[in-house]
Amino acid sequence: MELAEKITLQKVATKIRLGIIEGTFHAKSGHPGGSLSIADTLAYLYWKEMNIDPKNPKMEGRDRLVLSKGHTAPGLYAALAERGYYPVEELKTLRHIGSMLQGHPNMNDTPGVEMSTGSLGQGISAACGMALASKISEGEDYRVYTILGDGEIEEGQVWEAAMFAAHYKLDNLVAIIDNNNLQIDGPITEVMSSYPITDKFEAFGWNVIAIDAHDFDQIEAAFKAAREVKGKPTAIIQKSVKGKGVSFMENQVSWHGTAPNAEQYEQAKAELNAALAALD
Repeated sequence: MELAEKITLQKVATKIRLGIIEGTFHAKSGHPGGSLSIADTLAYLYWKEMNIDPKNPKMEGRDRLVLSKGHTAPGLYAALAERGYYPVEELKTLRHIGSMLQGHPNMNDTPGVEMSTGSLGQGISAACGMALASKISEGEDYRVYTILGDGEIEEGQVWEAAMFAAHYKLDNLVAIIDNNNLQIDGPITEVMSSYPITDKFEAFGWNVIAIDAHDFDQIEAAFKAAREVKGKPTAIIQKSVKGKGVSFMENQVSWHGTAPNAEQYEQAKAELNAALAALD
């Protein structure tokens, strides 16, 4: 990846992280940790990978993203706002009564949201349905992406969907497993270990790629490789840092579902704005 393009994506990801902090602070609730860990992924998907049009969210033939770990909606909302689906100012209404931005994604109210998610494990099943529809519907040719948490894949429905995707040879489906090693109750190794994740997806018939979630060269290589694979779905297992970009949130399970207070809000914004300035 060219340096200028990488810097652009790093800036976008930092702005998404700022939006996550903005939203969760004004909501006084939400899930910043796992939202921050997928900011780089969202930046690449919405600015480089997916065929989309913010001015026409229901465009025929558009690629789809299903946020299976729906509690990290603040990340998705920040990406959609930054990409132009709605004003960035909307982020301050997160979880407020009457807002289009509720605690989990709602496809009926929020432009750019392809599937209402929140019950963990179900998003990947919906993504499988979309990918199969693209395969069997005349005139349809789009790709489907879904982001899952590493705690989420403890759900049995995930593996039913994995079996389905391989059986129907859904090579237009990419599942991104955000492996930050932390879920609401602690490290996944202590709660209910899903390791080895790569071996499990391979055993279910998937093409598997392991990457650093915060390295845009590796992100780009993974998505390009996924496009070349025929006859099987791809799982990108990305090793990430929960709370990435905010020093006091990084690798801290307490930030799974806690909003920053006023002092923490200012510190987080200062750190992210400094990171943004350093990219100029």
